[in-house]
Amino acid sequence: MQITRQADYAVRAVLYLARLDANKRAATSQVAQEQHIPPSFLAKIISQLSIAGLLHTSRGARGGVSLAREPKEITLLEVIEAIDGPIMLNECVGDGSNCTFDEDCPLKPVWCEAQNELVTRLRNTDFAKLLNMSPVAA
Repeated sequence: MQITRQADYAVRAVLYLARLDANKRAATSQVAQEQHIPPSFLAKIISQLSIAGLLHTSRGARGGVSLAREPKEITLLEVIEAIDGPIMLNECVGDGSNCTFDEDCPLKPVWCEAQNELVTRLRNTDFAKLLNMSPVAA
């Protein structure tokens, strides 16, 4: 399983914003340049994160983008799902009707357990924790 490039860019953009002082905004062009994200791609990502309630955006000379909540209140799971939708390791995990083997499949419990572990790990990893792990300071 691999998250999309768009979700990876979203995580990097949110981490960048989490490094800023509280209530400080960054220009999207600055985020794009420093995180090596194509500006047009970042605009779409920021829009999706804003709709999900993770970012605030404002236009104008004093405009920019900032976190909508504290870094400790934003999880990796929220950012990834805002971009890619719910995590699904295999289609049988969500809806067993997609599998011809249904409950007789010995793999389904493995997929379910792996997905639960991944979702739990992402849900328990907030951006404040990531800042403490990060070698780069603001």
